[in-house]
Amino acid sequence: MTTRIAIIGGGTGGLCLAQGLRKAGIDVSVHERSRTRTERLQGYRVHINPHGSAALHECLPPELWQRFLDTTGTTSGPFTFVTEQLRDLMVIDSELTSSPDPASNHHSVSRISLHQVLSDGLDGVLHHGKEFVGYRREGEVVVCEFADGSTVEADLVIGADGANSRVRKQFLPEAGRVDTGIVAIAGKHPLTDKTRKRLPSRLTEGPSMVMPRTGAGLFSAPHELSGASSVNDETAEYDPVLFDNTSSYVMWAFAADGRRYPDDLSSLTGSALRSLVLDLIDGWAPAFKELVAGSPEGSVSRLPIFTSKPVAPWPTSNVTLIGDAIHSMTPFRGIGANTALRDAQLLCRNLVEARKTGAVRSAVADYEQRMRDYGFAAVRDSERSARQFVSENRAGRTMARGMFRFFQAVPPLKRKVFSDHGDS
Repeated sequence: MTTRIAIIGGGTGGLCLAQGLRKAGIDVSVHERSRTRTERLQGYRVHINPHGSAALHECLPPELWQRFLDTTGTTSGPFTFVTEQLRDLMVIDSELTSSPDPASNHHSVSRISLHQVLSDGLDGVLHHGKEFVGYRREGEVVVCEFADGSTVEADLVIGADGANSRVRKQFLPEAGRVDTGIVAIAGKHPLTDKTRKRLPSRLTEGPSMVMPRTGAGLFSAPHELSGASSVNDETAEYDPVLFDNTSSYVMWAFAADGRRYPDDLSSLTGSALRSLVLDLIDGWAPAFKELVAGSPEGSVSRLPIFTSKPVAPWPTSNVTLIGDAIHSMTPFRGIGANTALRDAQLLCRNLVEARKTGAVRSAVADYEQRMRDYGFAAVRDSERSARQFVSENRAGRTMARGMFRFFQAVPPLKRKVFSDHGDS
């Protein structure tokens, strides 16, 4: 008997899972609320770690895996922890984190490019304009209902509809998200011939984590497109969506406890947010002010930080969840998308195996048990990193800076501690 699988949501995890199931010849459909393939084209650089790379390599057909590799950015420099005066605390060289095998390596990719790759080849599988409103069970069949009045019947429904998942709200109403009280302001600085001369190589060649003495932090990372035509006209009007996918840039994110911001933060424009960050980093090295000031206002946005909380095990049924729909996390370790991809790989592998045995329910149960373990561990690690990033504890921050300097001074110890940096 053929198992019909319906995936609600066409984001990173849902599309990766659909690609893997389709590759295996399993009956799958994806129902995405956006009306067109290009409506979701938004966002910043995404770091794909070895977990994410392995999932993409396994789930994508070979030609799409190569397309993914062709659209990734290049990073020549190390990952550096620096002070607000741009003085090195610790430098993690690329040989500690890189692998000669692309399927087990780190990659930088535009969120737009990743979505385009994951969407490709899904004609007849990916259905747009399908806003999910709820489901009902009719015996062993789940009937999904959409805002346009249409329905789809499935033997297994997978909620991949993101942090505000409607599938989760109905399936696990006790599983919600909480506001961490942390707010990030992020932007993108175009990398042109002129801006490269104005920014130090620390910011244009590799990721940097800025650790001031207290109260806030800033992360920056270049997204360098190999072979891409750089924008050289300093007066050009940048489309913050399009240049994300067509030109190189440095993305940055400043974060602090919400109490450090004005009460009207949610109403500020991109220009006003940019000015606010410049005020908040007054006294930092000029390079950081150049980075922020040179970001087009349309690329600057406010990002309130939410996180999910662990959920007690639930009875396995013919509805399940992947990605942010179940374990939404802060962006502070860059592992949200990678954990969603890991979900897709595991669930796909289990469902492909279940086709031989017919034990779909057991396949889902195994996925859920393992996903809860690593997924909520990632949530905890991410929230802990977020709290440390904005900590007002001056003594603790001073201790952390001293620890990084110590690791830098003892290379063998640094290699031992950070050889798997970013893989979790």
